Amino acid sequence: MKADLRGAGVRGPGSEGPLRASDRASLRRTNLGLVLRLLRDAGPRPRTQIANETGLPKATITNLVGELVERGLVSEGQAERLGSVGRPSSTVRLDGRTICGIGVEINVDYLSLIAFDLRGELVVERHIPYDARGSEPDAVLDRMAEAISEAHDALRARGVHPVAVTIAAPGVIGMDTGVVSYAPNIGWRDVAVTDGLRTRLSPKALPIRLENDAKLGAIAEYRVAAAADIHDLLCVTGETGVGGGIISDGRLLRGSAGFAGEIGHMPLDPTGQPCSCGRRGCWETMVGLAALLRLAAPPEDAVHDPTVDLEQRLTELRRRADSGDARTLAALAQIADGLAVGLALLVDVLNPRAIVLGGYFAHFGDHLVDRVRAELSARVMAPEAGNCEIVLSTLGFSAAARGGAYLALDSVYQDPGAFA
Repeated sequence: MKADLRGAGVRGPGSEGPLRASDRASLRRTNLGLVLRLLRDAGPRPRTQIANETGLPKATITNLVGELVERGLVSEGQAERLGSVGRPSSTVRLDGRTICGIGVEINVDYLSLIAFDLRGELVVERHIPYDARGSEPDAVLDRMAEAISEAHDALRARGVHPVAVTIAAPGVIGMDTGVVSYAPNIGWRDVAVTDGLRTRLSPKALPIRLENDAKLGAIAEYRVAAAADIHDLLCVTGETGVGGGIISDGRLLRGSAGFAGEIGHMPLDPTGQPCSCGRRGCWETMVGLAALLRLAAPPEDAVHDPTVDLEQRLTELRRRADSGDARTLAALAQIADGLAVGLALLVDVLNPRAIVLGGYFAHFGDHLVDRVRAELSARVMAPEAGNCEIVLSTLGFSAAARGGAYLALDSVYQDPGAFA
């Protein structure tokens, strides 16, 4: 995995006059974050290797690691000898089991809450079937606040300190304002999510930030892909809408106004089905969950019932596909063809190393992926689809909440000195 050393901002002594006390404190906090991010991105390593990779003196690394150990953010393992000479060096690894980040996703049919500690280990997971589209925004925020409060209390009882919450929401969101401007799939316009949750959670309110669900899903998928040395990928998630998250050279691509990745509303069939955004033939009308259900079963079929957990309904459709049900298999073939149309355009424009299919696409992956691969090879301009791999997500419907939990921990990596 690439080590994220960007933004370290280490200033050479004397470059702008003598360092004052406040400057030294700021520099130390910056360097603490530099070491912690290196361990996150590149894995456990000896102090001598940390010094070589950061360019900081060995004595400085010894002091920084000592402080991180005192704060419970890293631990040192058994000493190992590097090469044939020299003293053994202990391996430094992330610890941070007493702090965690919380991610919460608002979806059409459910709310999802996940918490990870600094080591990336799951400490809490909740999946709450909930008809968000059929509920008023205030009622949804009430239920979210209740879930966050319950998780907060359970974590504190176990000696785990939540540091922040990230909310994953569909549609167009304002990161700075914490407002969901437009989320047609759940019927929201100008909903002040972060302020609403802070009011409901006070005095237990944690720092809260809002982010698009597909972008958070891409963050979670990148943690998996980076281990395979994949740093340019497109994550396409099939739910009620179709979300996209773009990772370019290991960085989340947001665009100039933060709206990059709104791929579900690419107008691919102007004479097609009406879309929740008010137009016709958007990509999600061709391959979104509603399209699959419409193609696979009549309206009175139980798989259309929003009060039944989504995964149960998809399991039933999967059973039908595996048993050879003609209508279900025809529906999946049509979805695969529609997927290939949109993916081919995106591959031509973005040239990703991999496309990760998430959400319900992964649930039916073996019924979709071969057909999608064949169509991509035929449609993409570059030979062999630009060597783009099609892979299936292993995260199920939890990717957005997972990405939210990881992002909630970002403040620790940026300023470890603020956390005891």
